[in-house]
Amino acid sequence: MKHSPNNPILLTSSLHVDEARKAISQLVNELIEESQAIGDLADIETASLDQAINRILANDLLSPIDVPAADNSAMDGYAFDGKCLGLSDATVSLKIIGTAFAGKPYEGKINPGECLKIMTGAVMPSGCDTVIPQELTSTQTETQIEFPQNQLKPGENRRLRGEDLQQSKPAISAGRLLRPSDLGLAASLGISTLTVKRKLKVAILSSGDELRSLDQTLDAGSIYDSNRYSLTGLLNRLNLEIIDCGIVRDDPASLKQAFIDATTKADVLISSGGVSVGEADYTKQIMQELGDVGFWKIAMRPGRPMAFGILKPVAGKSPARKTLFFGLPGNPVAVMVTFYQFVRGALLQLNGANQTEPPIMQAISEASIRKKPGRTEFQRAILGRNAAGRPSVRLTGSQGAGILRSMSEANCFVILAHDQGNIAAGDWVDIALFDGLL
Repeated sequence: MKHSPNNPILLTSSLHVDEARKAISQLVNELIEESQAIGDLADIETASLDQAINRILANDLLSPIDVPAADNSAMDGYAFDGKCLGLSDATVSLKIIGTAFAGKPYEGKINPGECLKIMTGAVMPSGCDTVIPQELTSTQTETQIEFPQNQLKPGENRRLRGEDLQQSKPAISAGRLLRPSDLGLAASLGISTLTVKRKLKVAILSSGDELRSLDQTLDAGSIYDSNRYSLTGLLNRLNLEIIDCGIVRDDPASLKQAFIDATTKADVLISSGGVSVGEADYTKQIMQELGDVGFWKIAMRPGRPMAFGILKPVAGKSPARKTLFFGLPGNPVAVMVTFYQFVRGALLQLNGANQTEPPIMQAISEASIRKKPGRTEFQRAILGRNAAGRPSVRLTGSQGAGILRSMSEANCFVILAHDQGNIAAGDWVDIALFDGLL
């Protein structure tokens, strides 16, 4: 590996969020390059449209037809030859000789001085290139329409053949994270299956003696493990294959074996817990035995401690590929924040997506927000509209890293930049919508 996460700079100083993203992206690219000799990450498969949501398109989807397949009307109105426009300064008068419906083309030809009543989507008849919307006509009878010359220009309200898509040209580009609109587009072209990248296999585990499964009774000092369920939901939105490795106790031998087991099955391992300064001594030793993993301090809130790197192939593993590793904090909110900010993009990148980061928007802060320069903060918030109809955002309340309710109620992050200070009510702030709302 060219840029080891065990670089002492990464271990002893706090990384900016952007620096961490770049380091992760660089390591993922190196992992992709190394895996090309094996070919496993590049495997593709066929998925039906009802199974293709949030998969990564492997090849350009070429349109088998022109869309639209013929010139057609963009309006309900009357089709005619636009050459008659501009021949006089008065009113245009046209004789109605028939009707064209969508899916039922008019077979005759329209001569000068004639028009055809036409519905939206109907094929333009021979001799017609212009449509006057019915509401713009000044006179309508069963046999005639009239309208002022200046209401439109020749060629208006006509959709041209191939205007949307041309036959044999890409309709959807390779690398697209397929959304509902993409599936609808494929269906509109008569395509029922898509070639997609194989699903990444992602193993998840939680570590900690205090954690209990949902079927166990809580005793003094114990808590239910929520992190695996949050991670499962986040990974399901990416339509990945999830391998649940359960809860691992704070025992070096158990943790090491759990990591070895996960690397025999998964492309990626995500753990939560055991990465803060006071907890990581033996965890660090185990991970360094198994691979090249660095423990980072990131200048962010929540989610300051994080481990990241690769785990070596296990003897006998086929194919002999490395496993990407993320060690996330134990606090429930910090797990979700670090997943959104670092893990999600890395998974998409590893799976061949051409867009890995959600768009950043802006909204007006409804209240003041306290912020110290020197770290990036991801405040949980609710995006809405103010009385003036402009986008506005309000925090969900207390922003503690253990308050999972702050994530449950939120639909976006307010992103406060590294060097940014306090926010006043009425200031514009950056926001990122949670995945799944777009």
